[in-house]
Amino acid sequence: MLLHATFLLLWAASSDMKAPEWETLQVTWAPPNSNSDIAFDTMPRIEADALRKGWLKVSDCGDTSKFAGRRYVKDGDTAVVLIYDVNGYIAGIQAGFESVNGYPHASLLNEPFVEYNGKQYITAYFVEPSSLCSTGRTAKQFAMEGTGTDLWIQTNTSPNDSHRVPRQESGLSGTLWTKGRCYTTMGQHYWYDARLDAPCDNFFPVFLLYNGGRLDAFGWSFMTTIASPRFEYPPNRAFGYFLDPVPRCLSKHTAGVTTLHIFLSNPRDSIC
Repeated sequence: MLLHATFLLLWAASSDMKAPEWETLQVTWAPPNSNSDIAFDTMPRIEADALRKGWLKVSDCGDTSKFAGRRYVKDGDTAVVLIYDVNGYIAGIQAGFESVNGYPHASLLNEPFVEYNGKQYITAYFVEPSSLCSTGRTAKQFAMEGTGTDLWIQTNTSPNDSHRVPRQESGLSGTLWTKGRCYTTMGQHYWYDARLDAPCDNFFPVFLLYNGGRLDAFGWSFMTTIASPRFEYPPNRAFGYFLDPVPRCLSKHTAGVTTLHIFLSNPRDSIC
């Protein structure tokens, strides 16, 4: 399967077939001059590659009704959990952690955080969740579509009830997604129902990133400090670079903020 998929990817690149918009999967942002060896880390998008690179399967299709797909973790760090479909192609991503400092707050439990084996997980899918353990994608579809077809955020304990995010920035019009600020190598931020008087306790922990009007990245934002080399820890003074307005509660928030940027296209192409 791996050789066949590699052949199709090379064929797509050399043929007249349009290259997929979401051509990568990278995690963890860092400044351009950073010496971090984990920044913009490229994740394996084929299950066989993940196995070869030391990722271990932590659950398979049918092991739990709470999530779809085959879930993989590296070095026991659930800050990044990769999800593959039944054919071994990338289909989603998660972050999981033990509750810390009372986070997630009660208002976020099961919406969107889902408890599993003692940890709280937040989940996004790159293809229709109901397809992961049934048909999956073919090698040709993977070559044509890249990382995925759309972005679904799981908002309760049923993967099939996940919320699909508009691929076009214009599709956010009339929704509670609030336009924040644009930052080079990240993109144009959108936050859900971000207001001056928004309470930090139930601040929705997902942000979207658009580049040229197209969705090409997203990320997690947790209102506490969670330890992992994968995660990012923006200082309070940085909030104004991403949020507009910045909720007043953040000025009194002392537990720290943990974020993770997840890139579906090359972040070097995101220019404000």
